[in-house]
Amino acid sequence: MASRKSGKPASAKPAQAAAPKYLDNKRGVENWTEATEWLRVRGIEDIECITPDFAGVARGKMMPSSKFTSNTSLSLPSAVFRHTISGEYPEETGDFRYDPLDGDLKLVPDLSTLSVVPWESDPTAQVICDMVTTKGDPVTYTPRNVLKQVLALYTERGWKPVVAPEIEFYLVAQHEDPDHPLQPPRGRSGRTITGGQSYSIAGVNEFDELVDDIYDFSDKQGLEIDTLIHEEGPAQMEINLRHGDPVELADQVFMFKRTIREAAIKHGMFATFMAKPMQQYAGSAMHIHQSIVDTKTGKNVFSKPDGEPSEAFFNFIGGMQHYVPKALVMMAPYVNSYRRLTPDMACPVNNAWGYDNRTTAFRVPHSEPVARRVENRLPSSDANSYLALAASLACGYLGMVNGLVPSDPAYQTVNEGSVDLPRGLLEAVSLLESEPGFAQVFGQEFINTYAGVKRGEFETFMQVISPWEREFLLLNV
Repeated sequence: MASRKSGKPASAKPAQAAAPKYLDNKRGVENWTEATEWLRVRGIEDIECITPDFAGVARGKMMPSSKFTSNTSLSLPSAVFRHTISGEYPEETGDFRYDPLDGDLKLVPDLSTLSVVPWESDPTAQVICDMVTTKGDPVTYTPRNVLKQVLALYTERGWKPVVAPEIEFYLVAQHEDPDHPLQPPRGRSGRTITGGQSYSIAGVNEFDELVDDIYDFSDKQGLEIDTLIHEEGPAQMEINLRHGDPVELADQVFMFKRTIREAAIKHGMFATFMAKPMQQYAGSAMHIHQSIVDTKTGKNVFSKPDGEPSEAFFNFIGGMQHYVPKALVMMAPYVNSYRRLTPDMACPVNNAWGYDNRTTAFRVPHSEPVARRVENRLPSSDANSYLALAASLACGYLGMVNGLVPSDPAYQTVNEGSVDLPRGLLEAVSLLESEPGFAQVFGQEFINTYAGVKRGEFETFMQVISPWEREFLLLNV
């Protein structure tokens, strides 16, 4: 029987409104109203409010989701960004100083990064935060803000960088003794993994269950993996990310490192992003592919209308050649990083560039003009993704605005013989401090603070007596 008012069957029920699309988002919402509902629908109990320190370690606070959505003020002491990787606080020297009050820095959640924490047993979410002062001004020396400062320089010129990182890492057997050399883990075959597995599908298959968890954890966080391969070293893997906005990609690297470590622990092994974890094998890099887009036209500024390389393309390379060796400490931040930068170990030790030449520091892959890009092969996987991207893009920027001309491209192997880069951490720190152009792009406060922390880490390293010293000095000197 039809209703007299509607003409519809009396038993018909009104259609239910479709759920808002943002509730299906795996990663990110627009505002606090959406965040509240997103958390409620998922039954989230706890929130991790995190920010990367100089080492890329997640620092922050955990709280109940109800407190997170009630305009709670979150803060961290400023000293968090002045301690070393070993948790120590260096002495004040030169321009490195502490806030005498150790005042608060405020955590401001970036809701576009909101996602679940898939490895937690209780329903948990995470959000990356920016750091501001109590007055609301950006804390210029914190890693995420340093990268944003560099991108702002590009924006002023009508440019937008596009990047694609590639992150290498090793899987190693678990152990508790730091004096014990790292060993490759056993795969599903029950055998200890050996080298020579570059691009081997069988090598990846040795860790099928772990790889499945990496993909699963990544998908639940809205992280996109482009490809995963086995690299040259035993149980050495590489994950390539899809190209995109530098801050978003730095966030993804930050989250991927957490994800991969957690997945490895679940399967009884460690994942390490040390630049040189095992002395007889190749180190691990974080290669960065970079191109620049004109924000008005959407076209790649590295290519002219006829498809040939542009002047901006060569100036970008010129900037990389001139400035990257001076900013290397932002891409190779530890004593161990410089063990990777050795000749004849599948790693560039120069500031040369070339077309599809993997022995150069700056490689131009074969591509269509629309995809013309420069790959920076110097950063190691231990680098803070925000600082490595900031350094690499800043060097190219300085080359473009100053019209720097690169050398001729290299058409032969150039990673043999001498090392044409800083050979150690202290030399690299001094070069960062001595380049006047860096104050404009990074900010002087960042340079002073970062240099002080790195010198503090070197002094901590110098307190350790190495096996080499005991082997060759004990009875011979």
